[in-house]
This record gives sequence, C-alpha cells and structure tokens, in this order.
Amino acid sequence: MSDDDKKAALRVAALDYHRNPRPGKLEIRATKPLANGRDLSRAYSPGVAEACLEIKADPDTARDYTTRGNLVGVVTNGSAVLGLGNIGGLASKPVMEGKAVLFKKFANIDCFDIELNEPDPEKLADIVCALEPTFGAINLEDIKAPDCFIVEKLCRERMNIPVFHDDQHGTAIVVGAAATNALRVAGKRFEDIKIVSTGGGAAGIACLNMLLKLGVRRENVWLCDIEGLVHEGREADMTPQKAEYAQPGGPRSLGDVIDGADLFLGLSGPGVLKPEMVQRMADAPIIFALANPTPEIDPEEARAVAPRALIATGRSDFPNQVNNVLCFPFIFRGALDAGATVINDEMKIACVEGIAELARKTTSAEAAAAYQGEQLTFGPDYLIPKPFDPRLMGVVATAVAKAAMESGVAERPIEDLTAYKRKLDGSVFRSAMIMRPVFEAAATQPRRIVFTEGEDERVLRAAHAMLEETTDRPILIGRPEVIELRAERAGLQLRAGTDFETVNPENDARYRDYWQTYHAIMERRGVTPDLAKAIMRTNTTAIGAIMVQRDEADSMICGTFGQYLWHLNYISQVLGSKELHPVGALSLMILEDGPLFVGDTHVNPQPTPQQIADSVVASARHVRRFGVEPKIALCSHSQFGNFDCDTGIRMRAALEILDSRPRDFCYEGEMHADAALDGELRARIFPNSRMEGAANTLIFANTDAASGVRNILKMKASGLEVGPILMGMGNKAHIVTSSITARGLLNVSAIAGTPVAHYG
Repeated sequence: MSDDDKKAALRVAALDYHRNPRPGKLEIRATKPLANGRDLSRAYSPGVAEACLEIKADPDTARDYTTRGNLVGVVTNGSAVLGLGNIGGLASKPVMEGKAVLFKKFANIDCFDIELNEPDPEKLADIVCALEPTFGAINLEDIKAPDCFIVEKLCRERMNIPVFHDDQHGTAIVVGAAATNALRVAGKRFEDIKIVSTGGGAAGIACLNMLLKLGVRRENVWLCDIEGLVHEGREADMTPQKAEYAQPGGPRSLGDVIDGADLFLGLSGPGVLKPEMVQRMADAPIIFALANPTPEIDPEEARAVAPRALIATGRSDFPNQVNNVLCFPFIFRGALDAGATVINDEMKIACVEGIAELARKTTSAEAAAAYQGEQLTFGPDYLIPKPFDPRLMGVVATAVAKAAMESGVAERPIEDLTAYKRKLDGSVFRSAMIMRPVFEAAATQPRRIVFTEGEDERVLRAAHAMLEETTDRPILIGRPEVIELRAERAGLQLRAGTDFETVNPENDARYRDYWQTYHAIMERRGVTPDLAKAIMRTNTTAIGAIMVQRDEADSMICGTFGQYLWHLNYISQVLGSKELHPVGALSLMILEDGPLFVGDTHVNPQPTPQQIADSVVASARHVRRFGVEPKIALCSHSQFGNFDCDTGIRMRAALEILDSRPRDFCYEGEMHADAALDGELRARIFPNSRMEGAANTLIFANTDAASGVRNILKMKASGLEVGPILMGMGNKAHIVTSSITARGLLNVSAIAGTPVAHYG
C-alpha cells in the first residue's frame, strides 16, 4: 500500500468513524431511572425543587445533587487547532469532541465541548467566566498565542474553579517529566544545563516556564523563533511572554547559539535542527523535537551524529512520545476529586514528578501484565510512561490531589489517599483501554496471522486495520479474484503479495505438501489420500491449521461462519498434542463499569471437575494478559454447599482440585452469579469468603450457562465481546463466532499476535 493510498484510506476511515453509526463521538445518557410517574416527579417537578433549594442554601452541595463535580468544559474558539491553524469554532468541534472522549475514557470525567465564535480574548474570557455554574473545571483548548495567556489569566482571576490551558500546561508537564528523567540518565542537573528552544508560542513558553520551576536558570535559556534569537531590544514579533527570555546582545540565529546546549526544546517546525548543529551540542544531548507530524530533526539523523542522544518526539512511532494524554485527564481527576479551586504550580509539579517516577518504576515489571512482551525498562528509550499505562490514573491523580490539599486549594480534602488511589486503580480498565496492552505487546514482534475465511468483508477490513495499527502480517485463505473484488467493493486499498499473502484453495503451489502433511497426521484416523486431497481443496480451517503446523503462519483465526465445535475439531486434529489441547473458551465482555470474563463458553458442554479446574487456571493466565489481576468465581446453581445439584457437586470437586496445590490468583466457589458480582451480598451469605469485592471472571459448569450469560451481556448490557479466546492451544488458533465484527476480528488478531511466553 503506497503512502498516498494509506492517506486516502485513512481519510475515508476517519470520516466513516465520525459519521457512523451515529454522527459525532458523544451522547448524553440519563444516570437515573425515568420509567414511571414517580420517577418523573422526582427528576423534574415537583421533586427537583428540593435539590435546587439545597444548592441555593449551600452552593457546595451542587456536587452532591448534580453532575457539576465531575463535569469539565472544553472551550475553544478554534484559533490555533493543532496542525490546522485558525479554522474557527465550528470546524474545531471534532477535535473538541475527541478531547471530551479522552476525558471520559482515561479518567471517567464527563465533558461538554463548547466552541465559540469569539476572536476577542477579553470577550472570550467573559463568556467562559459566565459558565462557572455549569462546570467543575474548564479546559481551554486550541486558542492562539498571545490570546490564550490573556484568556487564562482573566479566567483564573475571576473564577473559583480550575482553569487549565492544556496546550500550554499539559505539554509543559509532560516535557518536564521527560526532562527530569533524561537528565537523570545523562547525569546532569536542571540548574547546570543550557537550553536552546525554538518556537515562542503558548506551548513553548509554558515549557520554559515549567523548566524554570524545576530549577533551570533563566540566563541559561536561549529562545529562538522565526525571527531568530529573542534578544534585548528586538521589536519584531515580540510578546511580553517572549521578552521574559530575552538574552543580551544583538541578533543571532539558532546555529549561533546551539554550541554546548544540553537540551534542545523544539516546538516549531520540520527540519529546524540540523545534524551539524547536534554535533555541536553537549555530550549526551537531550533533544525534544516535538513538531508534528514532522519533528525538527529525524531521530535517526540525530543519533547518527550523537549516538548517546536522548530523544523525544510528539509521534507514537518513536520512543518517548510527549503526549498530553499522559497528563490532562489525571490532573483534572485529582483536582475535581479534591475540590480544588485552581490548578496551581504545586499540582503541576506533582504531576511532573508522578509521571517521571512511574517511568522509573518499570524495572520492577509492575506494568508487565499490561504490556506483555515489551521491556519497559527505564533508560534512553523509556523516559516517560506509555499513554495507556493503567497506573497513570492512580499515581498522577493521587499526587495532584495530595498537592492540592497541601497547598491549601482543596475545598474537599480526601481523608484517605491510600484508599483513594486503590479506588482509582480499580477503575481504569474500561472499553478501549482494556485492549491497548494487547496491541502494545503485539507490536513488539511481527507475527503471521492466517484468516481462514479470507473472502469475508469483515476479515478484509480487519486485515486492512492490521496493516495500519499493528506490525503483524495477514495471510488470507480464499480465491484471489474474489478477495480483490470484495476489497475493491469495500473501498479497501489492499494488494495481494504486497499487503498480504494469499492461499488459494483451488490452485496453490503448496497443495501437494498440504494434503500430504494432513494425510500423515490423519492416516490412522480413517483419512485416505483422496479424502485428504478433498479436505485441502474445500476446508479452509484445516488448511489454516496445516499452515500453522508447518510453521508457515504463527496463528490462525477462523469461525466467521459455521459452528464452533466443527472448527475446533480440525484444529484439535492438526495442532493438538499432549502439551497443546483445548482447555476452554474465554470471552472478555467490555462493560461500562469494567471488564468481565466469562468461560467456558464453547469448548466443554458439560466439563468434568478436572476440566473446570484446568479452565480456571488457564483463565487466570489469560486474564492477566489484559493487565487485570484475576478474581475468579466458580458459578453454579448451588451456593457454598446449600444444594447438592450436579453443577454444585462438580464445582466443589473442582475447588478441591484447585486447593490441592498453591495458586497465585484469587478464586472462590461454588456460588450464584449475583454473589460473585456483589461482594456485600457474598459477605452476608458467606462471611469467610477468600475473595473481596466483585469477581472479574465467571466460570460456569456448562456451556449453556456461560454462553447464555455472554449473550445477555452482549444484547442487554451493551457489552462488547473480545474473543472467544481459545485456551490451551498456545495462541496457535482462535475461533470467533459468526456475530463478530471487523473490529472484533482486529482485537482477536492482536491477541493472536501477542508473543506471550506462556498460555493457558
């Protein structure tokens, strides 16, 4: 796929993402029932008056009776949208909706995006200040400099809620964290370094201000822009903020002042920093080339002349991505929860220190479960955490809340910060976040994934997405002319031989090798040469299994049509062994309040106690692949021995097998599903349970129950299924269901593409 084709495909996909199935990225949902007249009388007239009167008597109770305490307004006039410039309020709305989505996904903060047609900074500030009754905090976004400084200053002076211009301070905080750790690696100190910066806009000035707060001396900062060095007496393109960094002397260029610089801070444009300039910097130079999409210097060019350089960019395809999402959701989370009236310097520095410290902790493999297969070791290529590190919420928000309390701006101090952090840590695994660790792990080592139903449009879309989002290589089993026709019809830029490999059941040079391999495996199980030949012409599941068995693919995905156990039969025939055999099928259900794993949904219709125990052990290993610590409930019609039914007897026997040796995960049973999911109910029924809180994995005594729960969660609880994950086969095969979507296939491909050392 050419670069132009990729850009065109990305444009179509992006527009489709925003348009379907409903326009935009946000909706408003009711959080209270409105099912009858009684609900109506409480939600609106006359009951709503009681809440209004309480707030009138004590404004602080607005947090108790409304959403204000968890509601942020993202406000812009669209005058400086990243990469797009002054496009105005209306055109900026997709960006602001996206920001609102990030608030919700990363920190569970509700958000309204507000786009205003107001270029005058003072009038813009008036409008923002008038919004104070609605919001618990304001995030200013994409407002051009120097107007952004004026708007933020006026709002901070007049409002009693946090006002935070993320383009300035979010970038500055992440830069501060990256610089803190880069200096630690380089063995240098803030107070000793020389900084040369390009770009005097809002983000650049805020970054320099943050570095001063961290110990940099103002006289050691050399700020350059399109007019050259900011120096005393310069009049062209000057602002009061730039003037703070004016150096004595006359005009000079970037090349004139780069000598001996310890840190280059680029927030300008592509190609500004030349390799010969890098050569003249100090030993082990720190280079933050943050221009997007093209940095001030390509990291490889910089390392070619300075092998010890410590480099960060704004891009996700290089190490050390400076991304505001490391900061803004969590600083607002901590500020809102502590009832902060402002986001002050102490809170920003706490955020810097929290992010920096988190990166340094990775040598203990604390995040290994979330990023399996990747070495997250503090050093030149790991100065700041990954954006989807699930620990960010607890570490950063707690540090911010603590700083708010210690600096005296918290109106609702948190009594127990340890309990607060535990609560945050337990809330981070939601929807898209749950899959990101798997994608990150899959990216560490390219794998060959064969889709046995390669002509299916969902498979084609998943293969296209794989090329964009992963390093894995798809292999499609199907007729090439059909694949080409359906890809073209779907508007997908996919080229056989370049983007993917094709296996044509009707005419493939490997056909003889395949049927002979299959016959050799199956000749003592009633398969004749003629039958082996016929199967290798017609049965794509068997073909995919043979490819994996012959090491021509690393994993296979099948099941977009047909019955699960039919596919499982051929996988077991070809790939099964004493070490590898199907243990169970585990479905991850992504629900609004977090993930829930359900098993065994497909493999063992009526499992024996040993099969149940094996499924529990395998489930624990697979649950950890998603960064979740397993809490497994053995579910049955009996509850802690109160009923001698078949499911209860088998679950008790499975529990005895599990208890026969030490386990490194939490499990309990037998119990009803409601007791598994409600810790308080379980404590009343069985006070001495070894499990606390809600279980995150439910193992049932038959596939009817497991599959029924899975389908109810899908249809009635808006659960998004990932899987089923076929356990016991060493990640060599996965069988999906006919209801799977293209995105679901992509998720399963990421699971199949994860080079994990051990599987259930």
